[in-house]
Amino acid sequence: MDAVVEKLTLDGKPSLFLRILRHRYLEHYNRLFFLVFTVNVGILWHGLTQTGWWPKQGTDLSVLLDLVLANFVVAVLVRQQYIINFFFWVATRAPVSWPLWIRWSLAKVYHFGGLHSGSAVAGTLWYAVFLAGLIYQQNNPLSNTPKNLVLVAFLLMAVLVLIVAMALPSVRRRIHNQFEWVHRFGGWSVLILFWVQTYLLAGSFSDLIRSTSFWGLCIITFSVILPWLRLKKVKINIVSPSPHVALTRFDHGVTPFAGSSTAISRNPLLEWHSFANVPAPSEDGFRLTISRSGDWTGRFIDDKPKQVWTKGIPTAGVANIEVLFRKVVYIATGSGIGPCLPHLLAKKVPASLIWSTRSPRKTYGDELVDEVLGAVPDALIWDTSSRGKSDLVKLAQNAVRATNAEAVICIANQPLTQKVVYEMELLGIPAYGAIWDS
Repeated sequence: MDAVVEKLTLDGKPSLFLRILRHRYLEHYNRLFFLVFTVNVGILWHGLTQTGWWPKQGTDLSVLLDLVLANFVVAVLVRQQYIINFFFWVATRAPVSWPLWIRWSLAKVYHFGGLHSGSAVAGTLWYAVFLAGLIYQQNNPLSNTPKNLVLVAFLLMAVLVLIVAMALPSVRRRIHNQFEWVHRFGGWSVLILFWVQTYLLAGSFSDLIRSTSFWGLCIITFSVILPWLRLKKVKINIVSPSPHVALTRFDHGVTPFAGSSTAISRNPLLEWHSFANVPAPSEDGFRLTISRSGDWTGRFIDDKPKQVWTKGIPTAGVANIEVLFRKVVYIATGSGIGPCLPHLLAKKVPASLIWSTRSPRKTYGDELVDEVLGAVPDALIWDTSSRGKSDLVKLAQNAVRATNAEAVICIANQPLTQKVVYEMELLGIPAYGAIWDS
């Protein structure tokens, strides 16, 4: 591999059109976001021009609430673990004999978060329209709208705006813990307030269960509760080859599939963190590779807890799309080797590996490094402490050309992942990596 690195270089410059087309602002996530908005704008246009249900005195506002809940049902369901696994299952049914451009697009399945955010924002905007209609009707002396309904609606609107504001990428990155708290507790508050509002509008239990909103709320409530039904505290064993990493072993009767992730917490009401599962063939249980990358992971490595909380089920991650290609190149930095390792061990798809990290044996231990080399004997392990910073874009292209791989999967930090994916796709090479949308 090192010889190949010396011989091959980047060549060719993509056109301006291709650079724009592949820009991350036009990635599949954003396309799905705007698809949702297009559908909703179409519904609005139809309502204004064909049916005339714009909120006014005498208009049945339940139509607007149905649109709100339809969007929120989509927003919640696409984040449901069973639905996520189903999305990946469907997308990866395509055989490798299909044209590459089809498989290239199918492998973008992990951008489904665009449906979540698009529907959540659209539902919030529809609710603002509902609130405007409600106020309009409330101000009419002949209105029979319950007085406390307006108060509930204002509270609900305020919480929805707060959730959307905290979910803005710039805010979420800066204060992620607060974003998580607002999303969880705010989401639960919205659900409770929706139940109260729906009952107030219905007036009686019999009318409640006949309303469309009732069944939409049932779907959302069940989806929200479902992962918590599998909440449990499990024993773990931690080995730290260095102060930078904790190799955490689980063996509580669950052996997840390669390419899945598990959410763990030390306080289930506050913080949850997802890590890639590393199951080994023919072994029970699994491992998580947790590196020091913030306050929570730092405390985890230092404290070495004996137990953690888990909830839900193992959920498919980005690298599951490998089966859509004949050969792939994995690019990993640091503890990014964790999500790659189960795929390399499973050997479902011929793969090569470029792992750029500092002092791999000192940081991760001989056992893990030997396991990586046992799975991929010709892996390029780039020790940044002795060789300096690597040019992963160049190394990725060289590996693709040397092995005739069809795709690149990058597991690294956000700026580097975005750079590798963008540059590879500009060169006509399908490339994939996490999009940090949760």
